[in-house]
Amino acid sequence: MSRRRRHGLELAAGCTVAIAALFLGSGIPAVADPGEPSPRPRREVPPEMLASMQRDLGLTADEARMRISNEYRAGATEPGLRKSLGGSYGGAWVTGNTAELTVATTDEGQSGTITAGGAKAAVVKHSLKALTDAKQALDRTASERPPAADVASAWYVDVKTNSVVVQSAKPSEAAAFVATSGADREVVRVVESAERPSPLYDLRGGEAFSINDSARCSIGFPVTQGERNGFVTAGHCGSQGDTTTGFNRVAQGSFQGSSFPGHDYAWVSTNADWVPQPWVIGPEGTNVSVTGSQEAPVGSSVCRSGSTTGWHCGTIQQHDTSVRYPQGTINGVTRTTVCAEPGDSGGPFISGSEGQGVTSGGSGNCTVGGTTYYQPVNPILTAYGLTLTTG
Repeated sequence: MSRRRRHGLELAAGCTVAIAALFLGSGIPAVADPGEPSPRPRREVPPEMLASMQRDLGLTADEARMRISNEYRAGATEPGLRKSLGGSYGGAWVTGNTAELTVATTDEGQSGTITAGGAKAAVVKHSLKALTDAKQALDRTASERPPAADVASAWYVDVKTNSVVVQSAKPSEAAAFVATSGADREVVRVVESAERPSPLYDLRGGEAFSINDSARCSIGFPVTQGERNGFVTAGHCGSQGDTTTGFNRVAQGSFQGSSFPGHDYAWVSTNADWVPQPWVIGPEGTNVSVTGSQEAPVGSSVCRSGSTTGWHCGTIQQHDTSVRYPQGTINGVTRTTVCAEPGDSGGPFISGSEGQGVTSGGSGNCTVGGTTYYQPVNPILTAYGLTLTTG
């Protein structure tokens, strides 16, 4: 491979979307059905990734290895138990340094089914469907009469507490928002919070890409659509038709689709100079292979790489969160304890070797800590008929 070609590949990967982890390209797309998780076995986790988990999650090396293994196993086990439990299913999460899987049910008689499936059983009052119905009522109200960001900064199903949480700097006004929605008040609780999430603009990320020769973001995950190559990123990074260049200002491609607000995802089609690789740029510039996109359970470790703040890890707090940004409400994002700062938007989140999503926004920073939301990758693949590039 020529030096020019190698350099082009490095650029393509570097131009990751708004946050930082990058994928370079080469390799054959390995996911047969766009948007579907891959059951592919995991590869050995790079030592740099284990070191980051030890640093950010307070783990030993053995605990980090075991945690990744158990999280993958939990992600593979949960769908079967969810199906078996049917309407009594109350959600799933992992806990502890080594990620013990817990599955909730409203029917104590099904506890044996859960333990036989290899998980710890928890009996709860509300099914996941009841919680989801309440959250959807809040979503509908927010779409018709958006609450101010300080009234409701985010709301989500919290399976660990078997409730729907509404974060607010003004709890009394948030209570009115809940009442107006018609959501079952028994399952909703308002939590006072000073968080004010916003998209993370001004980005570079692993290797940056520029939009219309002005704003910058980072490549998230390399993808293909038939014979077209490209990558996914955050929707707030650009609009359909916007052109992109690599961090070296070489012509790269254009936005083929973008959704923001409502969702926060987009995909960019690239020219022949940019080749997709099944990698995310990890700590110390290493390449972390992506083998699929199996969704990790709540409580799982997750890491991201950002051009502004580097590689950081944390845990998944809640899936299917709605966040109120100044530009509007974003639905279906995942809330995490991973820190991020402006310039990190659009980059990839990864759990073990499974791609999870692209950075949307957050609050706080990597000095004092913060909360970051990512747009799950599988819905992006489905929305645009894309195939994740995997190793």
